[in-house]
Amino acid sequence: MSSQKYIIGTFNDEEPLLEAVKEVRAAGTPIHECYTPFAVHGLDEALGYRRSRLPRAAFMFGVLGFSLALFMQAWMLGYDWPMNIGGKPALAWLDFVPVTFELTVLVTALGMVGTYLVVSGFLPGNEAKMPDLRCTSHVFCIAIPSNTADYDKIYALLMRHGAEEVEEKEIEL
Repeated sequence: MSSQKYIIGTFNDEEPLLEAVKEVRAAGTPIHECYTPFAVHGLDEALGYRRSRLPRAAFMFGVLGFSLALFMQAWMLGYDWPMNIGGKPALAWLDFVPVTFELTVLVTALGMVGTYLVVSGFLPGNEAKMPDLRCTSHVFCIAIPSNTADYDKIYALLMRHGAEEVEEKEIEL
């Protein structure tokens, strides 16, 4: 990835960051990303993010787990190793409910973990792409591409909203 210049504003609290994001977007300046140590309620709406497609992925993983569980049990008990236990049929579908439920939950959970890691780029071996390492503990950052904004205007806006630091950095994000 190539590096680009960003205007990085750092805040010590989430409320000033949220207000600054709203005003920057209202001014028509695009925001690359906000970096926070924890989820900030309302930040995704303020940034203009669309609803996540992860629930659809979870549904598809659930369907996969459900189908896999039914196929596995039907194959093992009906074809591969049929057993006559007390005269009951080999394919007793009601007996499949607990295993089907558990495998559906397992496949969905593991699939969602994998999907999250791939989509967010948190795969093992990837470098953390943050403008400031303090974002992982106590600092809130906003990154604005410097080629789309006037530095002095953004500097004044962010400082008016309580930014602790505003600087222009060349980083890979």
